[in-house]
Amino acid sequence: MRLSQRAASMAPSPTLAMDAKAKAMRRQGIDVISFSVGEPDFDTPAHIRAAAAAAMEQGHTRYTPAGGIPELKEVIQEKLARVNGLEYTPDQIVVSVGAKHALYNAFQVLLDPGDEVIIPAPYWVSYADQVRLAGGEPVIVPTTEDTGFKLTAAQLRDHLTPRTRALVLNSPCNPTGAVYSRTELAALAEAVLAHPDCLIIADEIYEPFVYDGNEHVSIASLSPEIKARTLVINGVSKMYAMTGWRIGYAAGPKELIQAMADLQSQSTSNPTSISQWAAVAALRGSQEPVGEMVAAFRKRRDLIVEGLRALPGVTCQVPPGAFYVFPRVDAAFGKRYGDQVINNSQELAMALLNEAHVALVPGSAFGYEGYLRLSYAANENQIRAGLERIANFWRALA
Repeated sequence: MRLSQRAASMAPSPTLAMDAKAKAMRRQGIDVISFSVGEPDFDTPAHIRAAAAAAMEQGHTRYTPAGGIPELKEVIQEKLARVNGLEYTPDQIVVSVGAKHALYNAFQVLLDPGDEVIIPAPYWVSYADQVRLAGGEPVIVPTTEDTGFKLTAAQLRDHLTPRTRALVLNSPCNPTGAVYSRTELAALAEAVLAHPDCLIIADEIYEPFVYDGNEHVSIASLSPEIKARTLVINGVSKMYAMTGWRIGYAAGPKELIQAMADLQSQSTSNPTSISQWAAVAALRGSQEPVGEMVAAFRKRRDLIVEGLRALPGVTCQVPPGAFYVFPRVDAAFGKRYGDQVINNSQELAMALLNEAHVALVPGSAFGYEGYLRLSYAANENQIRAGLERIANFWRALA
């Protein structure tokens, strides 16, 4: 069958592809430990599940407005004001089928062919492909370990052009766990404000996952001027262990939000009605489960960093946010495991999956060779067992 050039240029999400391979091996009876997918292993809190059941009993199973029910927009509005210091009206908020969907919609309504989007690397795997699908050109700006894998204002100014339409800013960051400080954000905001056609797309899906006294700051909260030039992306998937419920949201300039809602009305229509009511309960109810999850992730982070640093030649920064580690592993390149020579992060990741039965994601998937990404959204016993398998594999390299 002849497919479009657009379809021919697409590749599946590398993180989901690795997770699918791990699950296929498990179906074959192979015991695979997965560090590949960014999905909290906690159950969705009971009061949220109860709200979904109540929504079904109350008949909330029909179409809703394409951009989300008023009740959910209201609690999102309250949350943004209370937590982020951001004031929005309901017509500046759209509810989507996950934060990924909100990002996709944003690129579709913002970009014309040839428009540029600045993406700091390492970056979440879907940013660049979503930009290309919208006809835009991703401009990848490599960061360094010296800056904590964070884009500097000087780098940003060097890459801003008259064709720049947006900067994607992910803090806390997937895959590195980087968290931008208020001072760093202010410097980036100043650079963006000098370019009238550039918007900041602030992906804040990992907002609560910050450790060691670090804080999450919404760049839109720095000034009215930068708020007017920022689209905030967030959702309930990570914060409330609701990845399968598929509820995200965006807040920003009214014209942009309306365009995103209109596009959504022609594609998915409304997000799932029952999930929307569950999200109301998540945002309005007790936040204690979120705090418990963050505390557990901090312990897991320390455990996995310690184990990775024990591997000869491996370096690993302590990530201040999210729930990923991004160790440097190029010490393994050029070495052999059995008859196989390891040349890059993709080959290393596949060897670890096939030989050690540990699933993780190569740094090349995030635009950054020489590294691996491991999600520590797994219990401590799994982390210990996975680290032991990786250590055994590492000792066998020659």
